[in-house]
Amino acid sequence: MSESLKVALAQLNPKVGDVAGNLAKVRAAREEAKQQGADLMLTAELVLAGYFPEDLVLKPAFQRQCHDAVEALRADTLDGGPALFVATPWREGDKLYNAIVALDKGEIIGKRYKVDLPNYGVFDDKRVFVPGPMPGPLIFKGVRIGVPICEDVWTPDVVECVSETGGEILLVPNASPYEAGKTDIRVQLGVKRVIESGLPFAYLNQVGGQDEVVYDGGSFVLGADRQLKAKLASFREEVATVEFRRQVGGWECLPGPIAPELAELDSIYQAMMLGLRDYVNKTGFPSVVIGLSGGVDSALTAAVAADALGPERVHTLMLPSPYTSSHSLQDAKACAEAIGVRYDIVGIEPAMAAFRKMLVPLFGNAPEDVTEENIQSRARGLTLMAVSNKLGGMLVTTGNKSEMAVGYATLYGDMCGGYNVLKDVYKTTVFELCRWRNAHLPEGARGRPGKVIPERIITKPPSAELKPDQKDEDSLPPYSVLDAILKDLIEGDLSAEEIAARGHDLETVKRVWRLLERAEYKRRQAPPGVKITSRLISRERRYPIVNAFRG
Repeated sequence: MSESLKVALAQLNPKVGDVAGNLAKVRAAREEAKQQGADLMLTAELVLAGYFPEDLVLKPAFQRQCHDAVEALRADTLDGGPALFVATPWREGDKLYNAIVALDKGEIIGKRYKVDLPNYGVFDDKRVFVPGPMPGPLIFKGVRIGVPICEDVWTPDVVECVSETGGEILLVPNASPYEAGKTDIRVQLGVKRVIESGLPFAYLNQVGGQDEVVYDGGSFVLGADRQLKAKLASFREEVATVEFRRQVGGWECLPGPIAPELAELDSIYQAMMLGLRDYVNKTGFPSVVIGLSGGVDSALTAAVAADALGPERVHTLMLPSPYTSSHSLQDAKACAEAIGVRYDIVGIEPAMAAFRKMLVPLFGNAPEDVTEENIQSRARGLTLMAVSNKLGGMLVTTGNKSEMAVGYATLYGDMCGGYNVLKDVYKTTVFELCRWRNAHLPEGARGRPGKVIPERIITKPPSAELKPDQKDEDSLPPYSVLDAILKDLIEGDLSAEEIAARGHDLETVKRVWRLLERAEYKRRQAPPGVKITSRLISRERRYPIVNAFRG
């Protein structure tokens, strides 16, 4: 009977659908684990498929590729290296499971299936998988190891079953999406399961960006004494080996390295960098294109893009109209030069004149209104898309969550683009992130250190500059008020009366609510973007477009 067990935690960044590439990652990680002297290597949830594969996992050909990858890994374990607990889709008869397959010495020594299939937020497991039976532990080297998968530890039942059937250690593969402040929630969750079971608890999380979701890693180990024994870095691939030892009364984990916890703004910025980098690289784009207005949103977007991809892969364009102020052009140029990215100027006045002339037979002498404002925005969107098509860079749009929530954006105009790093970032947080970035160079950033966003961009009143002397607050409440109301409406699902009781004007709350509801049709057509908060407005708040309910 083993008195010691060395477990390698493989915190990897798989790519959905790239089974061959994911297999290569697992193999490379296993070689690293072998060098570290590991007895066993654990992978994160569905590592061979990539998480989340959505309906791709229903394709028989894809299932066969995943099965063949498991067979290849099974053969690898004949070399005497670490055993593998590898996570994969697994078909048994007519049932498809989210599974952990245990491989050792050329054999499949056991399988366990995810029991609790989440069907909320960004998750849709019940659509494609069948829940497994309540699992007992797997036995490896005489050690009884429980392998509850991700959601299985968010409620007590599965861990209770493992404990009651003789489990000695908990190894938990996860694909847990990033949210600001979620690391502490995960640790507290693990503490609950340790208290209930008395077992040491290793929480292995995936890392990487997949569409709108970023997985932030930050894997950790709790001892049976509920103390943090080891923690992997956030937002970075890593293979780390921890040692469990049998002691009087049960197993315990020896202390290992503990990576520092990131401050909230640091973690948000890292999530935006990783989300954009993986979206661009995994979809095969060579570069990105950004419309740089001289405003705070486009400045932050350009800074994130340069940090994520390198300044040489970022192309910015200034697209002035007759209403663009000279200081906006100056600020945009100063920002592009500070970040170190290419910038070009393409005036849109000729396009505005052409549309005006084209539409005279229909519009006659009707006074200008929001129609002409939107033509400006759409002329910019058309120009940016043309540059994207001709030169090959993906257009990154720059609207923040506050604007997208209330519809303060133009369909087929400033909403054009393939991705939006600010999609789930409130305007007040945008300002905080700008100041944070000017004071910090994020770890892993490819951009320049120092002040990359000019101070005037941060301090001047926000404006779309689509008509003379326009300010955002002409159309919206101050952002400090707007964001507080939106957080209560979106994340809190509170009524107008409940929000007003927190110190807001009731009519202002009702107006914001109406704007939020009416903009649903726009958000359905918006590009994907990085999930930052507990409720990504496009994917996790699903309301009908045709909706007569007014509270």
